[in-house]
Amino acid sequence: MPRNRDVATNKKARRDYHISESYEAGIQLRGTEVKSIREGKVNISDAFVRIERQEAFLYGCDIQPWQTAGEYFQHAPKRPRKLLLHKNEILKLAQAADEKGYTLPCLRLYFKGRRVKVEFGVGKGKSYSDQRQDLKKRVEMREAEREMARFNRR
Repeated sequence: MPRNRDVATNKKARRDYHISESYEAGIQLRGTEVKSIREGKVNISDAFVRIERQEAFLYGCDIQPWQTAGEYFQHAPKRPRKLLLHKNEILKLAQAADEKGYTLPCLRLYFKGRRVKVEFGVGKGKSYSDQRQDLKKRVEMREAEREMARFNRR
């Protein structure tokens, strides 16, 4: 098994937010949740982190129920999940999230060895014009690389 295997990524987060810092955290999961994640039945497009009572929780992460589990062992798909972070990291994140316009969007979910990790960032929302400028820069870079490739082929 590869060292860091991505299970889910949130492409909308980098499009909609300026990400200044990123953090890695473990997640407190049940066994059926881990098995569903291994099968890739997870969606983090609306996931975000919230700090409550000096603990970090992941909201909006949709982990589909595992098909072969019984009703007693099954989990709720969109339940809040506790993140495993150091206390000083939680305090720093709470200060960042309290500032106006800042949020903690989930960027990706992956396996690190046998453990499931989540990467999230401190993000400030982009305006529509910022998104358009980013798109314009990407198009210009793509065209420049295409011209360089064409020039180097000669």
